[in-house]
Amino acid sequence: MSTLIIGLSLGMLLFLLASGLTLIFGMLGVINFAHGALYMLGAYIAFDIGRHTGSFVAGLIGATVLVAAAGALIERLALRPLYNRPHFYQLILTFGVILVISELVKIVWGLGYQESTMPEALAGTVELFGSTIPVYRLFVIGFGALVSGGLFLLIEKSTFGMLVRAASSDGEMVRLLGLPVSSVRMAVFALGSGLAGLAGAIAAPLFPIELGMATNTIIDCFIVVILGGLGNIRGAVAASLLIGLVRALGYAYMPSWVDILTFALLIATLLTRPQGLFFRATRSA
Repeated sequence: MSTLIIGLSLGMLLFLLASGLTLIFGMLGVINFAHGALYMLGAYIAFDIGRHTGSFVAGLIGATVLVAAAGALIERLALRPLYNRPHFYQLILTFGVILVISELVKIVWGLGYQESTMPEALAGTVELFGSTIPVYRLFVIGFGALVSGGLFLLIEKSTFGMLVRAASSDGEMVRLLGLPVSSVRMAVFALGSGLAGLAGAIAAPLFPIELGMATNTIIDCFIVVILGGLGNIRGAVAASLLIGLVRALGYAYMPSWVDILTFALLIATLLTRPQGLFFRATRSA
């Protein structure tokens, strides 16, 4: 049971991070290599706010809002002129953003590891089916499920979601109708960035906060995007849980095979279903 809970919590944490990349990649067509750096930035901001205020919730909100604002600034000043250019321009730009954010983190927080304090209300354990389960792991699972439901409703059922889907399918037509395509794109990039910051804040009590966070998770994020299908929120949930369970079971029973199993799953998907295991014939969900 403990292995299952660890796998589900890893999967939901990965979903919180990969969902933002799924939105940006699937709806804007932007390959955002800087997503991991925004995740790292969210962890550092949550750590700093929590240290000064003593509030886990304040760190959670502050990291989400500030990283979303940073994402909006990146989209407005750097990415917007590149939408009609080949993708390698975006790759180079977002790689440059990684370097900028990493240098900023070095200046503000230094090169050492930081450790975020586990919120007191979530620091205990509970007995579940004969296993001792950390409460925080259960919180991550529940919180991730809540966010996934909220994202689905936002993209599938709201007016904003309808506008996003229309702009991603035919931006020129939406612009001719007088609707603010540029603002929609900036909002999507800010939302995706905010989700990365939120994931960093959630991960801060579980893992050491350090510069390697910018690159350690981005590969798993792209695996989730590929497995789930571009822009598919439900696919991102399923793929994240699948990767989380594969990794948890691998760490428990075959620790030296964890990465091999993950990449084998990716290769098998690319060979048999390159559009994604959970692909649907729409880019909206």
